[in-house]
Amino acid sequence: MPLHWKKILPGFIIRRIESHPQLQGIVSNTGWMMGDKIFRKAIGLVVGVLLARYLGPELFGEFSYALALVTILTPVALLSIDMLAIRQFIKQPSARDQILGTSFVLMTAGGVLAFILALVLIFQLRPEETLLHWLVGILAASSLFQAFIIIEFWFESQLQWKFNVYAKTSAFFLVSIFKIGLILIEAPLVAFAWAVLAETIAGSIGLLIVFRSRGDTLRAWTYSRSIAASFLKDSWPLIASALLAVIYMRIDQIMIGTMISSAELGNYSVAVQVSEVWIFIPVVICSSVFPAIVEAEAYSEELFHSRMQQLYRLMAFLAYAVALPIALFSTEIVNLLFSTAYADAGPLLAFLIWTGIFTGFGAARHQFIVARNWTRVNLVTIALGCSLNIALNLLLIPKHGAMGAVIATLISHWFSTHGSCFLFKPLRKTGWMITKAMLYPKFW
Repeated sequence: MPLHWKKILPGFIIRRIESHPQLQGIVSNTGWMMGDKIFRKAIGLVVGVLLARYLGPELFGEFSYALALVTILTPVALLSIDMLAIRQFIKQPSARDQILGTSFVLMTAGGVLAFILALVLIFQLRPEETLLHWLVGILAASSLFQAFIIIEFWFESQLQWKFNVYAKTSAFFLVSIFKIGLILIEAPLVAFAWAVLAETIAGSIGLLIVFRSRGDTLRAWTYSRSIAASFLKDSWPLIASALLAVIYMRIDQIMIGTMISSAELGNYSVAVQVSEVWIFIPVVICSSVFPAIVEAEAYSEELFHSRMQQLYRLMAFLAYAVALPIALFSTEIVNLLFSTAYADAGPLLAFLIWTGIFTGFGAARHQFIVARNWTRVNLVTIALGCSLNIALNLLLIPKHGAMGAVIATLISHWFSTHGSCFLFKPLRKTGWMITKAMLYPKFW
């Protein structure tokens, strides 16, 4: 599973890492994270392709609609406690059990709220469609079991991602095999929603088993009102940003399913699935170089902007390398993977794949904003991009169907990441740096 750094890095870098034991732990943990994400993306793509081929555009559209609606409420369930908890685990290791217990209570409450909101939304949006009610109800029930993810955050804070792999990725793999079995026996659509719920429950059980196998116990967990108050005070901007971001990413699917048809949404969801399969790479790269960015920011303004320019150029290079071949052969890729039943997804993919360049820039710009501590500016740009996306979807989907949603996504992603930079004086230099990267991409 992990990508072992001694097998992929040059000798002079290996010697540098071996001379710093703490750095070895960071690189090893990154290897586990990268290996885990690649494994999940590969297996997820295979299962997703098989499921789409089995269900056909209409039923796959129904499933995608339910999944998108539940996904939008994920920030409510998790309360964006992940980074706050990890920060506190590092700063106050002696308060570990209080942090674990308090976070568990808060996320349990968030999960109940997300479950109720999901049911209210689906009955309001599609009041007559019983199948969708069942799908959303079952999928949303996953939020009731997600509080155990706090154990995952604990392992992450200790640079022990391998334990998360043991627990959750094992569950993911077993349930993926189960989903393939459901396809072979031609199970009904609702069965796949139950499989998603089973994966969440199995992953939580896995985390509990690994946690207890290391000599830890849930009985030591305690609730702290002061920690809860601190988390709730600090988490609301993060919840708002995460909620806007996920609405930004999934509202188009909700609007297509509501305004057009499930079949149209099925084709659009296939295009989204292929276009998003690689975007974890820029996120991992940007997270990996973040310490170097922060170090440069403290050292000198010139070095800081030099490293940011390098990062933007790398993001552009990767995006072009992925987007060009996929755009040229989009129809052939869709027909090969998903069958000719999804032929209409080919043209959608040819345009949608270009959003990847702005996803990469967004991940890189986030490092810049965090290093400067300009989180409010980030929230405003996301809010503007989200609002623009919804407005364009309302305007374009009735006229152009799923292609209207693609156009809306492209324009709003460009505006949120690049265009909005020129509206705020602190980000104008960043805007010109991104422009330069688009015109002159570079591997490094």
